[in-house]
Amino acid sequence: MSVYFNNRREWWEYYFRLNKKPHTGAGFERKKDALEAEAERKKELKKPKKEEQIGMDFLNLVESRLDYLKAYRTQSHYKDNVYMAKAWVRLWKDRQAVDVQTEEIRRHLIDLKNRVSAYTANKELKSIRALFNFGIRQRWFMQNPADGIEFFPVEKQPRYVPSREDIIRVIMASDGETQDYLWAIALTMGRMSEINRLRWDDVDFNERIVRLYTRKTKGGNFIPRSIPMCSTLETVLKRRLKGNDTEWVFHHTYFSRSAGEWVTGPYRGRNRIMKTLCEKAGVRYFRFHPLRHFGASILVKEGVDPKTIQSLLGHANFRTTEIYLHQIKGADKDAMGRLDSVFFGVKNVVEIKKRKTLAQD
Repeated sequence: MSVYFNNRREWWEYYFRLNKKPHTGAGFERKKDALEAEAERKKELKKPKKEEQIGMDFLNLVESRLDYLKAYRTQSHYKDNVYMAKAWVRLWKDRQAVDVQTEEIRRHLIDLKNRVSAYTANKELKSIRALFNFGIRQRWFMQNPADGIEFFPVEKQPRYVPSREDIIRVIMASDGETQDYLWAIALTMGRMSEINRLRWDDVDFNERIVRLYTRKTKGGNFIPRSIPMCSTLETVLKRRLKGNDTEWVFHHTYFSRSAGEWVTGPYRGRNRIMKTLCEKAGVRYFRFHPLRHFGASILVKEGVDPKTIQSLLGHANFRTTEIYLHQIKGADKDAMGRLDSVFFGVKNVVEIKKRKTLAQD
């Protein structure tokens, strides 16, 4: 029996085992009190532990999640979450993570939608949901208050893809190191982040290849791929190599607040350059990404196999490549052109038959 009277102490006690662990209680004057205490203890043990439910401050949750993103995800993804987290901390910094309610999150997102856009609010919802899921995986609490919130409907706008002529005009509007940088993106079809971290160890002039590394997978591992080095790219890289005593192909000198001194290292982002260059070239503003389209469009025109293009672009999923190629090839325009040709032929046949009928009458 789990409840018994201790003759030596002259009180009632309880004893039971749960999940192979012993639990005891003593000092009860009546058997009824011991039974009630035993039942209450079992009830408590079957619930998540109190510290697992409310032992994590919201601020600590955010900091832990950001540390994880900095270590395992891309720099841009980490920076996006830092920016969003500042608003969350202002709202809930003095709260326990489990005390943040679904309705509070919903009100914040509705306000963001009204002030900025539905797209921005949806992006933040996705990040808040990931934040709480991170805490659940660490077993700090059991529920995600963002799970019951739906994404806002978004009116998708067609993505602007600049013409090859505009891209060439922007490259020609640049000079020196900046032009080398643009050619490196265009001729490797690399992402800006991949070119920023390109090292001389990744450039093999003998084999005529450039190794690019990306961290697009969920696990955060850098995945390399080899890009054949065309003659123009070789010329650009050899020009960069002369007088370059750093490990980076593209680098700059900046003041580091953490180090308290001027240091030389790779770029983190260079988006401001494109706005200036587009204005100088007299074309509609676009960022670095269309330079990847530029290289891919040439390969499409030359009839290169789509799977090869997928490998060169570094797409994990071929569906992403298909969307890419669809934009480049203008498949809809070609299809509708053929439809118009057929329809025009039908109209001509009808017109000819109509004229023959009138002539016979």
